[in-house]
Amino acid sequence: MADASRALGFSRAKGYDLARRGEFPCRVLRIGRSTRVVTASLLRVLESGEPEYNSARPDTAPS
Repeated sequence: MADASRALGFSRAKGYDLARRGEFPCRVLRIGRSTRVVTASLLRVLESGEPEYNSARPDTAPS
């Protein structure tokens, strides 16, 4: 997560904040307490400059 945030030009803290809000510019997976960035998604975003947001935001998921 820290490396992906740095590659996109913002701090680690900002990256985690964006991921928490579902606004990180590429796909993010939460595995237990870990947050992981999908490498293929990061590469596509870096190549195209177009964000690739997660399709489901955590605050809108059904209970």
